[in-house]
Amino acid sequence: MTSSEEGIRDETTGTTVHGSTERGRLAGLDGIRGVAALFVMVHHCWLLSFPGYPANTGPAWLGWLLYGHFAVVVFIVLSGFSLAVSPARSAWRLGGVRRFARRRAWRILPPYWAALVFSLVIAWTLVPQPGEGAPTAKSVAVYGLLLQDLFGAPSPNGAFWSIAVEAQLYLVFPLLLLVLRRAGAAVMLAAVTVVVAAVGLLAPGVPLVDMLMRLTPQFAVLFAVGVVATGVIAAEEHVRRLPWHWMALLAAVPVSVVIVVRGSVWTVENYFWIDMALGPAVGLLLAAVSTGRPVALVRLLDLRPIRSLGSFSYTLYLIHAPIVVVLFQSVVAPHLPAGLPSFLTVLALAVPVSLLAARSFAAVFELPFQRHRSWPALRAAARARMSRMRAALRPAP
Repeated sequence: MTSSEEGIRDETTGTTVHGSTERGRLAGLDGIRGVAALFVMVHHCWLLSFPGYPANTGPAWLGWLLYGHFAVVVFIVLSGFSLAVSPARSAWRLGGVRRFARRRAWRILPPYWAALVFSLVIAWTLVPQPGEGAPTAKSVAVYGLLLQDLFGAPSPNGAFWSIAVEAQLYLVFPLLLLVLRRAGAAVMLAAVTVVVAAVGLLAPGVPLVDMLMRLTPQFAVLFAVGVVATGVIAAEEHVRRLPWHWMALLAAVPVSVVIVVRGSVWTVENYFWIDMALGPAVGLLLAAVSTGRPVALVRLLDLRPIRSLGSFSYTLYLIHAPIVVVLFQSVVAPHLPAGLPSFLTVLALAVPVSLLAARSFAAVFELPFQRHRSWPALRAAARARMSRMRAALRPAP
């Protein structure tokens, strides 16, 4: 969910990767993040307006909004892809586990903890999350330590569940790179898939294995797919020219057909297998976008508004749920019954309010931590900014 680690340039050769912008940034990836975060927010507006999930109780033409979960699938594949860009350019070497862990903590924890405080305040003073009681001291501890997928506690924010999963995937990332470097991408991906599939097959009959399902183990496969897909970054030109976007479409079609034929209830109940089936399509799409194709899609995703949305998509994902719930429960529900008018109204309110709030929130708790990689650098930037503000306010002689 977080912004990428894709480097601007290959610092070994000083060259810019093909398919990137003039500054070396991989065009389109930020746009994918932004669209996915926006889709999750619209999905939550849909859930509140059409009760009965996982059954589709809304209009058929809005049925696709039921599947906000698939945006998280995109996030997880994209996370593995983004984190592996730099190693892919360096023979799959991480550059130090301690450095990697510090940079990941620096990147995800400040906005997450700030969003946790924001969510707790909303839940305690205004409206708790649907189906949840007021957060407790256990909620603070469990969510503060990113253990919400292991221990139950009233949730202050319905979107927080996946952050714990992603943080745990960071722990296995160095191991994935080690296996990939020594045995190859196919072996690494096959090993992860076999282990996770075994968990899925054994879970219904083995209580101890069933406990592992709380960890959403299929996301490990998705993460590994993203890592493997990054190989296209440093691949030979004839590999980069392959029709990755058409292969992505080909991989997505059978999964989409199954979803349509079997319906939403079956699909939600089988997300474990559907997620793994959808992962290759997402990985192939990221490979295509990173090579600059299809051109029209990359240009669309790299339009300034969409790219800007991607720059604070992590914050949008983190804080939108309490905002949507407050607007729905306090403004919409007292005046409109559940249904299409309710959905359109909460959508019209939640989108601009959430975007403005997320952009402002990110300016304090996310973007500074992207620009400055340490406390000394952050403090120096803050002091410089304060000096400029004082100079601007000082009366002219």
